[in-house]
Amino acid sequence: MSLRIVPVDLKAAREFVALHHRHNEPPVGHKFSVGVAEGSELVGVAIVGRPVSRVIQAEGATLEVIRTATDGTRNANSMLYGAARRATFALGYDRLITYTQVDESGASLRAAGFRVVAQRPPRPGWDTPSRRRTNKADNVPRTLWDATPADITRMESAT
Repeated sequence: MSLRIVPVDLKAAREFVALHHRHNEPPVGHKFSVGVAEGSELVGVAIVGRPVSRVIQAEGATLEVIRTATDGTRNANSMLYGAARRATFALGYDRLITYTQVDESGASLRAAGFRVVAQRPPRPGWDTPSRRRTNKADNVPRTLWDATPADITRMESAT
């Protein structure tokens, strides 16, 4: 059976992330979510929202892939990143970013037209006395990736 992109609401995406994501909890909100299915079975989700960084949010034309999760189905993650990228640009945004932990290869991101922008050092997290938060990925160095319409045009002309 082949994989296909399917719509998925936030509730279903959050439930899938809670079951399948290795190190993060489901996010609270989103701009949109997308799924990938094999037959009638959901095998992966991507949740896209406003950038977590207030500095990047201030730019206004950027979205962030906040979470992806799959059940391990081959190529599902690449399809999710590609679908998120296409939807982001179709909605008029100029940039799509995401982060990976440094021990993750990024093969799915490269396949979907993303490029490494920066290496980020470990940070203590987003917890503050006025807004308590915990995250299993705190204190972990990360890689920042992005995709822009120009990157995609360059990638497609190379094939």
